[in-house]
Amino acid sequence: MPVKNRFAELLPEITAWRRDLHENPEILFETHRTSKVVADRLREFGCDEVTEGIGRTGVVGVIRGRANGSGKVIGLRADMDALPIHEQTGLPHASKTDGAMHACGHDGHTSMLLGAAKYLAETRNFDGTVVVIFQPAEEGGGGGREMCADGLMERWKIDEVYGMHNWPGRPVGSFAIRPGAFFAATDQFEIVLHGKGGHAAKPQETVDSTVLASHVVLALQTIASRNADPVDQVVVSVTSFETSSKAFNVIPARVTLKGTVRTMSKEMRALAEERLKAIAEGTAATFGGRAEVNWIRGYPSMVNHEAQTEFAAEVARAVAGDCAEAPLVMGGEDFAYMLEERPGAYILVGNGDTAMVHHPEYDFNDEAIPAGCSWWAEIVERRLPAT
Repeated sequence: MPVKNRFAELLPEITAWRRDLHENPEILFETHRTSKVVADRLREFGCDEVTEGIGRTGVVGVIRGRANGSGKVIGLRADMDALPIHEQTGLPHASKTDGAMHACGHDGHTSMLLGAAKYLAETRNFDGTVVVIFQPAEEGGGGGREMCADGLMERWKIDEVYGMHNWPGRPVGSFAIRPGAFFAATDQFEIVLHGKGGHAAKPQETVDSTVLASHVVLALQTIASRNADPVDQVVVSVTSFETSSKAFNVIPARVTLKGTVRTMSKEMRALAEERLKAIAEGTAATFGGRAEVNWIRGYPSMVNHEAQTEFAAEVARAVAGDCAEAPLVMGGEDFAYMLEERPGAYILVGNGDTAMVHHPEYDFNDEAIPAGCSWWAEIVERRLPAT
């Protein structure tokens, strides 16, 4: 089964939805307009239930098949939020909100799932129930966690859940996936290093926090090079180095380091946290200073379930003719919370030769819409076949 003809017919309409969302981006949980647009459309499509305010500003729609003898429930999830980026595309549908932009394609994800919902509500050619999930705050807010905490899986009795993300650099409408750990856990840290300030001409009277901090920055790289198993992924990045003094001739008393740690396994995540604290505190003590370490736990690693991943790949092959093995991604994805609660899988759909996500010149490729919609619809029709 190639791309469904219905989505080729709907492409102009879905594209218009997508570009409207792109022009009106909303960040984190502030997806009030977006959520209303989504809820209104789901009601227009004739969804059996539409519930707003799940996970603060999330929306859930229910579509029941012609039969419900199986009693099975499949969840399909799309994210709705934008990023705090100044858009530089120059496109006619560019963001109208200064400092906010759909730079990760969530406008496309939402529109593709709306397209699939419209088709499924029209045809209802399945045995069971579909729950379409529109989530806020994927970009750092943990909207997936909030929706789960609101009882998403239990309230709608979801058995399996599936998600999708566009991927620049892959051919338009092609697919890629992998079983097991796929996206990384995303933790953050803040290290405040205390020394003794003084005049730059008399370093012997100080405990130089800049030298101390410089050694910490370099020593943290030994977590990957000397503590980690070489086949287990870990990335330690110090992204901010800020001193308590701005003068040329003052040795500051304090330096604050900030950064992120990305890991794929629970064991490596625990090791990285332990070693980061030990290295910062030990290095500071060596130079006569002290360290305060704050480890900020972020999203867990997103882990695809094996059986559901193979099924998702089978559907992708049916839609596009092939499904590649995706690489490990050291970025984070809070669909991880949903996959911790229910079996399911997350797939990448090609966005073509475009700017990478989170870039001010990025734009979702509307040509990917028919493939993405077809994959979601086919997930339902194959997993819940009508008798």
